[in-house]
Amino acid sequence: MGHSAAVWDQRTPVEVTKDWNGIDQVALRSPRGASARVSLFGGQVVSWRNDRGEELLFTSSKAIFKPPKGMRGGIPICFPQFGNCGSLELQGFARNKIWTIDDNPPPLRPSDYKGKSFIDLLLKPSDEDLKFWPHSFEFRLRVSLTVDGVLTMISRIRNIDGKPFSFSFAYHTHFSVSDISEVRIEGLETLDYLDNLCQRERFTEQGDAITFESEVDRVYVSSPNLIAVLDHEKKRTFVIRKEGLPDVVVWNPWEKKSKAMIDFGDEEYKQMLCVDGAAIEKSITLKPGEEWTGRLELSVVPSSYCSEHLDPLQRSLF
Repeated sequence: MGHSAAVWDQRTPVEVTKDWNGIDQVALRSPRGASARVSLFGGQVVSWRNDRGEELLFTSSKAIFKPPKGMRGGIPICFPQFGNCGSLELQGFARNKIWTIDDNPPPLRPSDYKGKSFIDLLLKPSDEDLKFWPHSFEFRLRVSLTVDGVLTMISRIRNIDGKPFSFSFAYHTHFSVSDISEVRIEGLETLDYLDNLCQRERFTEQGDAITFESEVDRVYVSSPNLIAVLDHEKKRTFVIRKEGLPDVVVWNPWEKKSKAMIDFGDEEYKQMLCVDGAAIEKSITLKPGEEWTGRLELSVVPSSYCSEHLDPLQRSLF
């Protein structure tokens, strides 16, 4: 993705450039070398690198970087729906809109500022959006990167309409993995899940960890706020901490579906895994003036630091 001359945003230690479509993109950097890039198209995180410069998010080699279609990869934001129903676009319209930099963000927790490079973005519905989804809202998104390279996304959705509205939501996170058959997820054991390959029928997870040998498309409900994705070959573990997001989507298209997607390589399913913090099973309903907050924190640790150490009681979420 090409870049033009940099323009520095004075409010925060970030760099604003343009991609090859002329759309603004924000670069966040930590002093130790980690980085993240956020596109104003969709408010989408399109890159997250550790301090060695290794890309941690998957983006398809066949991804289409051109509006009005959202890019296949990174972390698309799915709002006001996840999935495909009614007249709304697949995964909602937020991921296909141009966001603006929020010049007047509301105050957040002190920990959301300290030692972090961050950007605040804002999405409001256009007149065209209101024809398809007739609800007025303000969606504020903060993306931040800590000195240690921890990526945090905070979404605040406020109802500024005169009537209640309901929505579903997901951070559709595409992790880059070495080999899907060498990956396992811990933290979802014994949970119920809705299986999208079986008309959303409800099952209970039987394994002591989730491993992959075929297509998976599930919504794990009432999940813990701490999930680990272990990549044995790369000897690293993605740690997912979340708040306000009761569900977890797990998705890998496997071979047949990969070949059917024009913006996805035939064999790329081996190098990616989606594990999303989400609110899907039960819609979130906001009365006029009410606000919802959903937080996602992503970090990477060596796999020797396995899930026994990931006791959520030992560490506050944020």
